[in-house]
Amino acid sequence: MTSARDRRGRLLLVLALVLLAVMVVVSLMIGARAVAPWVVVDAFVRPDPDSADHTVILTQRVPRTVIGILAGAALALAGTLMQGLTRNPLADPGLLGVNAGASVAVLAAITLLGITSPSGFVWFAFAGAAVAAVVVALIGTRGPDGSSPAKLALTGAAVTAGLTAVTTFILTTSITAFDVFRYWQVGGLTVRGLDTVAVVTLPIVVGAIIAFSCARGLDLIALGDETAAGLGHSVGRTRLLGIIATVLLCGSATAIAGPIVFVGLLVPHALRALVGGDYRWLLAVGAPAGAIVLLAADVIGRVIALPGEVQAGLVVAFVGAPVLISLVLRPGRVTL
Repeated sequence: MTSARDRRGRLLLVLALVLLAVMVVVSLMIGARAVAPWVVVDAFVRPDPDSADHTVILTQRVPRTVIGILAGAALALAGTLMQGLTRNPLADPGLLGVNAGASVAVLAAITLLGITSPSGFVWFAFAGAAVAAVVVALIGTRGPDGSSPAKLALTGAAVTAGLTAVTTFILTTSITAFDVFRYWQVGGLTVRGLDTVAVVTLPIVVGAIIAFSCARGLDLIALGDETAAGLGHSVGRTRLLGIIATVLLCGSATAIAGPIVFVGLLVPHALRALVGGDYRWLLAVGAPAGAIVLLAADVIGRVIALPGEVQAGLVVAFVGAPVLISLVLRPGRVTL
């Protein structure tokens, strides 16, 4: 028999997918120059290389829309995993030092190799994010008592602080690095093409599959490590798989969109009011919800400062901060 929670979860998933489809259309229509829906359809059905609207849609808006979907979904899934693994609904993917590791790697690419194109940062950002997360995971699981949410959080904070110091040192000693790095640092969906997307699509898909396989384990971990182990579940295995998935998801998202904050923190935290603590639905609904949030932020950024644009990362931070504060201040919203 289907439970009320499952029925609500299915309904919310359908609504999220419908809203995501609407946001995709809006993202293809809205910009410095808005186009009608039938022009968007015509650009796909009968593309005209002499049409300025078709060129903008196919070469600029399609790539940034695809990046928004992938990065938003990946960040939401990674945030859900981190909140489940640490039993902390205010945890985010940055807890593993992913953003800090990616930043140091990008700066190394700029200063040591002279790479100045955002598309050239992808592999470096991904590698830096992965190395930082692996270091945090290795240190955070050592010791006689093994891994714990507190140890993982403290290790992540320490590694992030150290890497941030390195980033600050490089930025204060290299004007060239600062000029190039600041455009990547704010987080956005522009200046990347579908060739960049191809690099991270497989890691995101693999990370998503691993994330969904951890749902049952996260439900048990929410009861406490001892209880989960008493029920025959391997807590260490779930934590290891969760960290691997987080590295793949957040590392890929950071590589193509920069270190965007709040999506991985806000989306799963807000969804708990709607779907409860069932990680099957938190992950299933969270993926399209994260994509919706990032696409909406990108669309807002296109129109609030015409003829220029505000990067999606800034919009998410500006809107997400007060929303998150209101959620935290509501009674009973800071415990799992």
